[in-house]
Amino acid sequence: MTVDPKDWIAVAALPSLGPASIKRLWEMGWTPDKLLNASPLEWQRLDLKQKTIIALQEYQASDSGLLHQATENVLQWQALANDAYVLPITHEAYPQLLREIYDPPPLLFVRGDLNALNLPQIAIVGSRSATVSGLKHAYAFSSGLSKSGLAVNSGLAMGVDAAAHQACVDADGATVAVFGTGLDRIYPTRNQTLAVEILSKGGAWVSEFFPGTPPLAPNFPRRNRIISGMSAGVLVVEAAPRSGSLITARMAMEHGREVFALPGPLNNPLSRGCHLLIKEGAVLVETASDIVDQLGSLLGSYLDDECVVSAKESEEDDLSNFSDKEILVMKQMGYEVCFIDQLSLSCDFEISELSQLLVEMELKGVLEQRDGGYIRC
Repeated sequence: MTVDPKDWIAVAALPSLGPASIKRLWEMGWTPDKLLNASPLEWQRLDLKQKTIIALQEYQASDSGLLHQATENVLQWQALANDAYVLPITHEAYPQLLREIYDPPPLLFVRGDLNALNLPQIAIVGSRSATVSGLKHAYAFSSGLSKSGLAVNSGLAMGVDAAAHQACVDADGATVAVFGTGLDRIYPTRNQTLAVEILSKGGAWVSEFFPGTPPLAPNFPRRNRIISGMSAGVLVVEAAPRSGSLITARMAMEHGREVFALPGPLNNPLSRGCHLLIKEGAVLVETASDIVDQLGSLLGSYLDDECVVSAKESEEDDLSNFSDKEILVMKQMGYEVCFIDQLSLSCDFEISELSQLLVEMELKGVLEQRDGGYIRC
């Protein structure tokens, strides 16, 4: 039976009727068409709230009410671009894993390539104010996972999200950005160029929020369940113990998905969230191939063996772009904070020469200043 997407738009726009309730009604046989054309007595028997019933009565009585206007606005938005889609939960392109969660969005708004939605997905999330090291790790993991045949999804926020998306774009891989706004509003605006690049490389934007929806605070926890719901697993890179990233990870656990966490230095406050997840049972990972190996039994048919090997090889330290002196400094530093006078003695370099070398290495992104010294990224 073909379901009119306009009916799904109207039902999704109903006040005081959330995604879990809509899924429950749908599973009971209450299709959008049937619900919209039912009687007030039937709505009452379904225990619908008064606001919902009033909106349904208005829908039946007039062609210009709230639900009709919401439907018209969506159709106008869709007409503005040839890559704009409205996917009811019954649509074949609706992500299968997302459909299985307790409260899937009844409707998804999409821009970009629909094929990206049903590639095997891994989510990468983390702090908006990540360290240089955290950004580097997010980029490296995302690049390796993309080369393994996985699509990476995230929330298009600054920090870890943006680094994960950018790595896929640079690797010509598909990445899915899940919005906490309507798709006519890119948030944050600083990521507008990145968002456009995502579409140009065969990725997609996804939102459950109607066009015109601003970036309100309650939207983002709802957005996070889509990130975890679409994914076979979630990787957390740098996060505070009380953060949106940990909310996403715990949602993933509730959804029965794998949760991966990257350990970090004990003196980095953003390591604490990851360490907490590991204590709670998240898988500690050090390389992208750790994740691919863990998900192999679930996603094996999607992954190309040669791509997996390529991802593993890409994780090896590439020292070809560094001078002998830079390599010596890296070996002497290890991964603890090291002070310039210590390095000068251990490397047998003059302070002036070493200072210039450290500046060049910082520009290359292999170390950063911390606590009055330097630490490898």
